[in-house]
Order: sequence, then C-alpha cells, then structure tokens
Amino acid sequence: MRAVIAGGTGFIGSALVRSLTHDGHEVVVLSRAACAQKPWPGVTFATAGGTSGAAWSRHLDGADVLVNLVGENIASGWWTRARKKRLRQSRLDAAAAVMDALSRAASPPAVLVQASATGYYGDRGDVPVDESAPCGTGFLAELARDWEASTAGAEALGLRRVVVRTAVVLGAHGGALPRLLAPFRFFLGGPLGSGRQYFPWIHLADEVAAIRFLMDHPRAFGPFNLAAPGAVTQNDLARAVGRALGRPSFVRAPAAVLRLVMGEMARELFLGGVRAVPRRLVELGFAFRFPDLDAALADILHGQGRGHG
Repeated sequence: MRAVIAGGTGFIGSALVRSLTHDGHEVVVLSRAACAQKPWPGVTFATAGGTSGAAWSRHLDGADVLVNLVGENIASGWWTRARKKRLRQSRLDAAAAVMDALSRAASPPAVLVQASATGYYGDRGDVPVDESAPCGTGFLAELARDWEASTAGAEALGLRRVVVRTAVVLGAHGGALPRLLAPFRFFLGGPLGSGRQYFPWIHLADEVAAIRFLMDHPRAFGPFNLAAPGAVTQNDLARAVGRALGRPSFVRAPAAVLRLVMGEMARELFLGGVRAVPRRLVELGFAFRFPDLDAALADILHGQGRGHG
C-alpha cells in the first residue's frame, strides 16, 4: 500500500508513519515546512505552502489512501485572538491544499481520512454521546465543524471519506500526557474544577490502529469517535494517574482560578467535557487494546508505550 499523510510529523502522524513503514508500506509525508522533515528511511517528504496543492498532486497519483492530520496544537498556547486565527487557518489552509492536490491528481487515492476531534460535540455533561449527536457550541466545536467540512468536497470526487473525531491521545513521548503528569510528580496533582466533567481519551496505540482499521474497511465512511470505551471523569483520571505514579491525587485546581488565568480556553478544554463513545467503530468490529485507563497508563508509564509498537 502507498499511504500519503499530511501532518505526518506530528504526535499522531509520526506514530502512524512508524506503524505503516514497520509493516512494509510505502509512505509519503506531505509537510507544510521543509524543516519538518525527519530522517526516516523509506519515507518521502513533499512540501507545499499556502493553499496550493500543486507540489503535492503528483504524490497522490496512484496512492491508496490520503490521511489529513494537519492542524496546530490547540493546547500549546493561550487562546488570544491571533492564536485562535492561527489554529483555524492551520487547518483550513492545509485542507485547501489537500483539495487542490486531489483535484489535480490524475489517479487520486480511493480513501481520505480526515482528522477532527471530540470537541466537535462541545460540553455535553454526563450524557453518552455517539456520532449521531449534532455539533455543539463554542470555539472548539465550531473549529472541528469547519475542519470536517473543509474536505467534504472529496466525496464528490469519488473518495470514501472517513472523519476521525479523536479524543485526548495518551502516549509516552508527546501529546497531553507529559503536562498532565507534571503536577503529580511534584505531589500537586488532582482533578480540575468540580472533577465531574468527562475526559475522553485514547491510547496512542489504539488511535493508530483505529485509523488503519478505518483506512482498510470498505464500509467505513463518515464520522467515527476515536475514544476509549472506558469513559472517565476528571476525578477518575486524577485517581488513576495517582495510582500509576504512586502519588496523591487530591490537590484540586479550582474552576475560578482556571477561568481567571486561562479564560475561554479553561472553560472549553478543562472545565467542560464530553462522554464520547465509539459506537460506530465498535459496530464495525474494532477491538481496543486499551479500553481501560489503568491498563493504558501502566503501558505508557511502565512499558514506555510499547503498545503502539
């Protein structure tokens, strides 16, 4: 198989590239910057700027699948007006380049996997939410909605399009987990706000496996929640991390302080939550290796994440 991955140098993309090349597949990484290239044997890099996909189109000819993961990390800086604009444009500009490249390709891939996030649903309290739920409200929900819509035109080109609404991905060497663990290592860990809000999560191994499963499954199309079935609240999360590290987990971060310091970002990222359930993924027959948070943390912290292998 020849897989083309836009955003293949990020946390999820890198793991997907490693998994595919490990199994002998040919991989082309579409990058937005030449400096993002990595010394990976057997991986071809192609760069493009702006919204033009001219430099990418030849790499799509004859490819089997295109995966679009491009999007600046939503939690890597304060949500100023300028930063929110960058978060949006990083996704929409890359998607425009992807669509331009697809329209130029003489023989485009049959499948497009489009990244999104469980933030699409907004804050839903403790009600289980599957893929049939409508888009929520707030910056994250609107961002995810527009990100998904940015490549909807691929379906008119005849591609089978899969949208992966990904939860918080937990892995040993990146993503959200290192920042989540830091206060616990200094005996300052605990729930955020009330602790009753749900925290959707998925092990990096299951994230990669689910993407590959959906790439290959001929009946997979439309949105899929990539979230572990073992839903947890912030209280559950704090206790699980405390057990995994042998640290206390009772130092609560007050909601008022988080809102004062981070404003809208705190409200949407930390004080709200969604109990996302992977209904469609399970119905298609996908089996999670790490459905339980304790097992996932044990693998990541003590097995060094060998589960994504």
